[in-house]
Amino acid sequence: MQINPMIRNNICLNSHPKGCAEATRAQIRYVRKEMSDGPVPAGIPKLVLVVGCSTGYGLASRIAAAFGYGAATVGVSYEKAGSESKAGTPGWYDNLAFDTEAAKEGLAALTLDGDAFSSAMKADAIKAIREVAAKAGIPAKVDLVVYSLASPVRSDPDDGTLYRSVIKPIGKPYAGLAMDVLSGALTEVSVESATDEEISHTVKVMGGEDWALWIEALGEAGVLAPEARTVAYSYIGPELSWGIYKEGTIGRAKEHLDATAKKLDARLRASGGAAWVSVNKALVTRSSAVIPIISLYISSLFKVMKAKGLHEGCIEQIVRLYRHRLYSAAAARDPSKVATDAEGRIRIDDLEMRADVQQETAKLMAEIDEGNLAEKADYAGFRHDFLETHGFDVAGVDYDADVDPSGL
Repeated sequence: MQINPMIRNNICLNSHPKGCAEATRAQIRYVRKEMSDGPVPAGIPKLVLVVGCSTGYGLASRIAAAFGYGAATVGVSYEKAGSESKAGTPGWYDNLAFDTEAAKEGLAALTLDGDAFSSAMKADAIKAIREVAAKAGIPAKVDLVVYSLASPVRSDPDDGTLYRSVIKPIGKPYAGLAMDVLSGALTEVSVESATDEEISHTVKVMGGEDWALWIEALGEAGVLAPEARTVAYSYIGPELSWGIYKEGTIGRAKEHLDATAKKLDARLRASGGAAWVSVNKALVTRSSAVIPIISLYISSLFKVMKAKGLHEGCIEQIVRLYRHRLYSAAAARDPSKVATDAEGRIRIDDLEMRADVQQETAKLMAEIDEGNLAEKADYAGFRHDFLETHGFDVAGVDYDADVDPSGL
């Protein structure tokens, strides 16, 4: 069957197996090229767990660890498999491509599919860690845990209560322009302020509670290395977006994530490990396409950063995180040498937040209307990235050819 993108209200409802696989292989090729030059510092990770491994920063983190450092990896994600008549989720094909390429390279890897919030998945991951370590001939001691889980819902592992996150402002409504991915049309969108229950639910889903539970489970099972490092991903963004983001429900959850990082860090430092939140660059994701002002901001930001030669995608960001932050020559053996801001966060959004970049982005945004969107902003780049996330508009893929959605 042929698969074409089905987009409704800035949400893509399907994905392309070959496109997802090729996009994943392109990231692998980038890592092989960029992480093969120069000496590899002692202290790089040998056994890595990525919670939320199938797309975006999580997938890039697993690719860089495996194909850049030769690490054995266990990945956890919750994806929907394809069938003979219906395409699966993009992450399902990404995982298949990763597993295929890892096997070709002789890299020990296991991918688990299921609810990462559950106690059962944590137990399955611990078993997988021991199995992968045995295959690789290394101790079953995870030395890097990447927490990159993005989910709209979470079932409490103790009592089964279902919590749902929302992207809403706190205290007052928020209004901003939204950009239609297909047409580029701009519309004013208003979002009502969150209730107290919505705020607490969002923190429960997207805060640091589950991250801490993973570290606790690994430690209790004896599969966490004494010098283990762990990182969770976050975003801050420019002040113009704070009303819907940093000062909204997501921001409240990120505050909890920051607090969790400090608690985990205090615990892990005692044995030579550490914990950080890494604040990453704005990129096109499923959620960024539907949040008011964010899509327009990203399109304008991309225009500026590409003109300055500063633009990075997921894989470029994570390679820089590994090579120049977590495992730089100075920091690979000593976590206190990892460069952070005053709050102890790693900042690989540093290029995005440069004063000149922000000033020029704000200037473009003030000038944009529907008539000049394609000229003033990188609408084409935003649209491409949105489609590529779902396996469409990927170079080298024949979209007129029949594909089997049940596999690659």
